[in-house]
Amino acid sequence: MKKGVIILLLLAFNISFGQLKLEGVVKDSVGSPLELANVIAINTETQALESYGITDADGTYKISISKNAKYNVQVSYIGMKTKQVAIETTDKNVYKTFTLSSDNTLDEVELVYEMPVTVKGDTITYNADSFKNGTERKLEDVLKKLPGVEINADGQIEVEGNVVTKVMVDGKDFFDGDSKLATENIPSNAIDKVEVLKNFAEIGQLSAVTNNQDNVAINIKLKEGKKNFWFGDITAGGGFADENSLYVLQPKLFYYSPTYSINLIGDLNNIGEIAFSRKDYFNFTGGFKAPSKSSGTNIDLGSNSLGFASLQNDKAQDINTKFGAANFSWSPKETLTFSGFGIFASNRIGMQENNSIVYTNTDLGVPDEITQSKTNQSSDLGMLKLSVGYKPNANNQLDYDVIGRISKENQDQIENSSVIGNTLQNESSSPYSINQNLSYYYTLKDKHIFTFEGQHLWQDEDPFYNAIIEEKEAYEDAAVGLGLDNLQLDYNVNQDKRVKSNQLDAKVDYYNILNAKSNINFTLGTIYSKQTFNSNIFQVLDDGSTFDPTPTINDGLGVNNIDYTFSDVYVGIHYTLKSGIFTVTPGATIHSYVTDNVQFSDKYKDNLFKILPDLNVRLQLKKSEQLTLSYGMETQFTDVSQLAKGLVMNDYNSFFYGNEGLDNAISHALRLRYTSFNLFNYTNVFGTVTYNKSIDNIRNITNFESVIRTNSPFNSAYADETVSASGRFQKQIGKFKASASGSFNYSKFNQFIQSVRSVNENYTQNYGVELSSNFRNAPNFEIGYNYSIQDNDQGDTRTKYYTASPSAEFNALIWKVLTFKTDYTYNNFSDEDGSINSYEFWNASLAYRKNADSKWEFELKATNLLDTESQSQSSTSDISVSATDYFIQPRYVTLRAVYSL
Repeated sequence: MKKGVIILLLLAFNISFGQLKLEGVVKDSVGSPLELANVIAINTETQALESYGITDADGTYKISISKNAKYNVQVSYIGMKTKQVAIETTDKNVYKTFTLSSDNTLDEVELVYEMPVTVKGDTITYNADSFKNGTERKLEDVLKKLPGVEINADGQIEVEGNVVTKVMVDGKDFFDGDSKLATENIPSNAIDKVEVLKNFAEIGQLSAVTNNQDNVAINIKLKEGKKNFWFGDITAGGGFADENSLYVLQPKLFYYSPTYSINLIGDLNNIGEIAFSRKDYFNFTGGFKAPSKSSGTNIDLGSNSLGFASLQNDKAQDINTKFGAANFSWSPKETLTFSGFGIFASNRIGMQENNSIVYTNTDLGVPDEITQSKTNQSSDLGMLKLSVGYKPNANNQLDYDVIGRISKENQDQIENSSVIGNTLQNESSSPYSINQNLSYYYTLKDKHIFTFEGQHLWQDEDPFYNAIIEEKEAYEDAAVGLGLDNLQLDYNVNQDKRVKSNQLDAKVDYYNILNAKSNINFTLGTIYSKQTFNSNIFQVLDDGSTFDPTPTINDGLGVNNIDYTFSDVYVGIHYTLKSGIFTVTPGATIHSYVTDNVQFSDKYKDNLFKILPDLNVRLQLKKSEQLTLSYGMETQFTDVSQLAKGLVMNDYNSFFYGNEGLDNAISHALRLRYTSFNLFNYTNVFGTVTYNKSIDNIRNITNFESVIRTNSPFNSAYADETVSASGRFQKQIGKFKASASGSFNYSKFNQFIQSVRSVNENYTQNYGVELSSNFRNAPNFEIGYNYSIQDNDQGDTRTKYYTASPSAEFNALIWKVLTFKTDYTYNNFSDEDGSINSYEFWNASLAYRKNADSKWEFELKATNLLDTESQSQSSTSDISVSATDYFIQPRYVTLRAVYSL
C-alpha cells in the first residue's frame, strides 16, 4: 500500500515538473483589470482544450501548458470582444497581457471550445464534458471531479462546506431537491452543465431581503439530445454467494420537455445496494420548512418510532430491498405548475453485532457488559406529495403542498447479555402523518413585500414493544419494581403506546426596502401544538392471558393518559444594513408562551414571556471570499413523552417516567464561518467554529440496579457546553486535486446517577487527506488517509479509541471499450492498549461497452472481495461507552447487463 502511494505521488510530481506557466493580465481598453475573464489554451496539434483559467480581482491569470508546443489562446469576457492569439512555447514560462475592447455585437471569433468553468454573479457553471474521462456512469461520478464540490459520507452534495438544499434538472425540482436520489440515479451521459447556485432563494421576490448565504442549489442542464426524449438505463443481473443466488434489477428512466417532466426509479436486489434506507425516509423533508424556524422557538414533537438497530455505512449481514419512486412536474401554462412524487421502499435486513459496554464508574457496582445480538427487520415505507404553484405575475406567488407518509415496521431481536442472559424482543409500528403547507407572497410597488406561510401537521404513532426475559433471576429486582407475576416460566413484558400530534405553525412577514443598502422586516407568528400520549405495560402469562401489573416504583403509576398543549405568539423585528464589505442584521423576537398538560385529573399550566435577540454579520472580503458571524438565543421546549408521569419501557433494561413540571431550556449559539473559493488558483477553503451553551437543560437522573436503569428528567441548574470546529482545504493543480480536512468536537455535560452529579467530557477528532487525478486519456487514482480519535472522560473512567483508515481508488478506460474500477480501504481500530480489530474492504468491477454511443454495457462486479466478516466502531452515550463489532455481507460477485435508452 505504502509503495503504491509513493509511486503515484512521484508520477504526479514528474508530470507537474514537465509543465510551463502561461501567465499575465487581462484588462479593458482603459487599462482597468477584468476579474473573472476566461482564458483557454487549445493545443493546435491535438485540437484539445489543454488548460484553462479565470482571472482574479487584479486581472491576473495563470495556466499550465506544455513545453515545445503550439497553442491557440482565447480570452473572453462578458460584453467584450473575444481575443485569440497564437503562442509557441519553448522551455521557458510565457508572460502575456491581453487587452479587450467593448463589443455590442456578436464576438468576431467563433468559440468552438467551451470554458470548463464560468462565473456569473452567484452562479458557477461547470461544463460537464470538460471533467469526464469516460468512466463515469452517474451524476456523483461527475460531481466528485468538480472543483469545490464534494460528496459526503451520507451521499449528500456539499459546496464550500454547505450541504446542497435543492437539486433541479432543467430548472425542475428532482424529488423536491433530494440530493442523494439525484447523485445515485441521474446518468452522467445526459449531463451537459452543472450550475451551482450560491445564495439561492426559493422565492425570487425575497432574494434581496432574506439571508440566503448558506443556501446552495444545483441545477443540472441536460444535453440537447436528452430533451423531449426518454433517456436513462435499465440494469439487470445475477450471481451467487455461498449457496444463495443473487439478483438485481434497476430501471431508471427520465423524460424532460419544456412543459413537463417524469422521473421513474426502481430497484430490486438482494446484494446490499440499498436504494432508500429507513434513515433516508425519516430524513426526507419533502421540501417542507417550518415557518417558525428562525423565530428562536424550538419545540420538539419527539420521535416515537421504533428503536431500530441502524445500518452502518449501508452495510449489514443480509439486505433485501425493493424501491420504487416517481416524480413529475407539469406546467400547462407559464403561470401554473403542478408537481409531486411518490416513493415506496420495502427493506428486509438481517444484522448481527457484538457490543462491549463500559458504564460510567459511579462506585455503585454497575458491571461492564458484553452483549451479542441478532436482528431481523422489515420495513415498508411510503410517501406521496402533491404541489401546486401559481404565479400570475412577478408580484404574486401562491404555493400549496401536501405530503402524506405511512409505514409498517417490525423488528425481531435476540440479545444475549453477560449480565441478564437471553432476551427476545419484538417491536412493531404503523405510523402515519399528513403535512400541509400554504404560502403566499405579494410585492407592492417594489419596496413593500408581504408574505404568509402556514404549515399544519397531523401525526399518529403507535409503537408496540415486547420483551421475553428467559433468565428470571437476573431480572428479579426489575420484575419486583414493575409488579410482575413471578410465578411464570419467564417474564413476557409488553407495552402499547399511542402518540397523536396536531400542530399549526404560521407567520406573516412584512419587508420594507428602505433604500439600496437597508431594509426592515416585521414578523407576526404563532405556533399551536396539541399532543396526546397513552401507554400501558402488561404481562402475558403462561396460559396466554394478560395481567396488568401495578409497579412498586414511581408511586404505582404504570400507565399514561396525558393531553399536552403548547402555544407561542411572537412578534419579531430585523433590520439589515449594508455598508462597504459589511452586511449587518440585528434583530429580536418577543414571545408569549403558554404550556399546560392534564394527566390523572391534574392540570399543570405555565405562562412565559421571553425576548430572544439574534445577530448576523457578514464581511464580503472578495466576490468569492466571506466571513460570517452569527449569534442566536433559543428557547427549547420538550414533547409530551417527557412530561408523562407514568412508567414507560424504553427497552427491557431501560425504564422512564416523566416530569410534569419541566420548564424550557435556553441556549446561546455562536458561529463563525469563513469560505473562500478562488477560481484563479482553484483553491477552496472553508472553516467553521461554533459554540453552544445550554442553560436549564433537561437532563436525566439515572438510577441503576445492575445494568437495569430508570431515568427521569429534570431541569438541570448546571450549564452544558459544546465547542466544535471543522475545516477543509482543497487545491487543484492541473489534473490533480488535493485536499486536507479536519474536525474537532468538545462537549461538556452534567450527568446525574443515583442523584450524584459528575461532569462528562467528550473529545472527538477527525482528520483526512486526499489526492486524486483526472486525466482524460490516462488511468486515474484517488488515495486518502483518515484518522479519528474518540476520547471519553466520564467521571472516574476514561476511554480512548482510534481508527486509522488508508484508502485507494483506481479507474481506467482501457482500449476505449473496457472500464475498470477498484477501491480498497484498510481500517485499524484500537485503544490505548493496542489494536482491537483490523479489517479491510476491496471492491472491483470490469465493464465492457463497444463505444461511448453503444446502447449495451456488460459488467462483472465484485464486492467485499476479501470476504471480510465484520467492522468495528466506538460510540458514546450519557451513561456508557461501547465498542462494537458489526457483521456485514460476505463476498458477492454479479454479472450485469445495462441497456441505455
